[in-house]
Order: sequence, then C-alpha cells, then structure tokens
Amino acid sequence: MAYPDDLLVSGERVVLHKHPHAKMLVVPVLVLLLVVAVCVFVAALVREQTWAPVAWIALAVVGVGLAVWLTLVPVIRWRTTHFVVTTRRVLVREGVLSRTGIDIPMSRINSVQFRHTALERVLGCGTLVIESASDEPLEFTDVPQVEKVHALLYQEVADDT
Repeated sequence: MAYPDDLLVSGERVVLHKHPHAKMLVVPVLVLLLVVAVCVFVAALVREQTWAPVAWIALAVVGVGLAVWLTLVPVIRWRTTHFVVTTRRVLVREGVLSRTGIDIPMSRINSVQFRHTALERVLGCGTLVIESASDEPLEFTDVPQVEKVHALLYQEVADDT
C-alpha cells in the first residue's frame, strides 16, 4: 500500500514505505491458536452436560473477545504503523483511532545508525537510530531490512546536503 500522496508536500515523493517487521505478529497468532485450542477442549469436556449449550455460547463470547483483543488489535496496530522515507523527511505514523506521528526533515538528521541482534539478523530486521539536530536520538524498532533502510536513508541525507 502506497503512502497517501495528499499528505506529501509539493515536489516530495516516497522513497520507502514499510510496516514493522512481521515478527510482531508471531505472538498474536500463537495466542489465537491457543485460545481456539482451549475453547475447543473445554467445549468437548462439557458436551455431555445438560448446560452445554450455555457453556458453548459463553466459550464463544470469551473466545471471540480474547481473539479480538489479543490478535486482531495487534494486527491492526501493525498494519496502521507506517515508516516512510521521502525525498524531504522521515515520517512515522501509528494508530487507528488516535494517531501519533513524527516528521524528521532530512536537513535536521545528523547521523543514522542501526543495530540488530543475532536473531534479528536471521529474521532480517533491527533497530534504526536517527539522531537529529536538536533532539535525543529516536529509535525505531522492528524495521524490516534495517541495513538497506539505513543505507537508503544515509543516501537521502547525503543528497539533501
């Protein structure tokens, strides 16, 4: 999905648009599988009881509630988090109902660093650290292909000067 062009200023174009690494979705998916397994197990345990239909309805309500809260919400949060590099700035946008964002002009970026653990290297992600002229360094975790993003961002900063 491309970043909305109407949010860009005249002459600005998107160079890179990423969501956080998909590793953020591993735990929510495992939780979904666990919730389904527990609900099926408990439903099978109570099937011989006279109150089984009521228990099944209660299990369905609890199971759907947990699935929405522990799986759907993190997936939507992941999908609505944007890391965008344009020809003029770096933008980060997060949130669905209440949105937060930060814009860092290329001219204000002093240095760009990255780091990743051994596991993150295997998964192809890491942390990007951007040091701007007036603020403390900003860290963006779970950036996919962090080394490529670092190189691209460094090139954009060098082209801006």
